[in-house]
Amino acid sequence: MGYHRSMTTKFGLVVVEMLILLTWSHTTTHLAAATVDCTFVTQLLSTCSAFIRYGSPDPFPGTPCCDAVSSLQTLIDSSESQGSVCRCLMSLIATYNPSSTALATLPGFCGVSLGFTIEPNTDCNLYDSLLSPYAC
Repeated sequence: MGYHRSMTTKFGLVVVEMLILLTWSHTTTHLAAATVDCTFVTQLLSTCSAFIRYGSPDPFPGTPCCDAVSSLQTLIDSSESQGSVCRCLMSLIATYNPSSTALATLPGFCGVSLGFTIEPNTDCNLYDSLLSPYAC
């Protein structure tokens, strides 16, 4: 009888430890996913460089440029990193200032909504509050 109780207690401790590890892992992964590397965003949008710099050719759904913009939307939806992506795009606007209008029109041409307007005065900090309730 004592052996059975000891095994049950050990099993219960293992289950509790596993739950703690899973919770910690989920929270840590989720928090890490909320920050997007701007180099990654820039690389994604490199397929749109001709349009961003020269305003043509117009991108349309199914082109590599629009596929990249769709990937940004997926990234925002899957990692809840809207504020981070917004800051990356504002940085690109600062870099390509003469062509910031072209950058701002990309989501519309591609039929994608990023959940914020791409313009120099956008306050990306407003989108940080959209973090998951799991974030500490």
